Amino acid sequence: MNFNDIADKIIGLKTRDLQLRTKLMEEGKLSDGYDKAMEKLHNSNAEKLDEIINNIGYPTIDKVGKEASEAAWLVIQHAIGQPSFMKKCMILMENAVYENKADPKNLAYLTDRIAVLEGRPQLYGTQFDWDENGKLSPNPLEDYVMVNQRRKSVGLNSLEEQTQIMSTLANRENQSPPQDSQKKKQDFEEWKKRVGWTK
Repeated sequence: MNFNDIADKIIGLKTRDLQLRTKLMEEGKLSDGYDKAMEKLHNSNAEKLDEIINNIGYPTIDKVGKEASEAAWLVIQHAIGQPSFMKKCMILMENAVYENKADPKNLAYLTDRIAVLEGRPQLYGTQFDWDENGKLSPNPLEDYVMVNQRRKSVGLNSLEEQTQIMSTLANRENQSPPQDSQKKKQDFEEWKKRVGWTK
């Protein structure tokens, strides 16, 4: 089995994802809900990565290298229309992190994203959204007191620092709060139900 070829394939999936994101950002479409072309690409990338995982197991750093392992995580993190795939990958990633073969920061992001999609509070404060005051803020947290300690344990900066970074990034990318936050929230809840995150 040629792990270099597999690594190149995984990096290619990430590249296509980021190219489309850049295009949508330039067109000012990043804040308009989940773009159909992006959803299609995320689902297609998830299917391709799932085939790779079924063949080689989780794409750990020792198998495919750091760049491809990071790329695999990004594809998983963006596969929000595939609940079963994301949950399967989280279990595989937990094992890989335990064996020091994957980055614990990436596991923290994936754990939080799944929690938010399931409507649960997040552990590490990695997931952000626009609040009712039009400010980019962390999604609800399970434990505000312990969050920075938990973040530090996996190598993340403080929540306060990350909030500032997210704000700066949103400004740089010309992202803005949705015109109708209630409608966006309602659409998101309906979408989560449709793809299987909630009942």
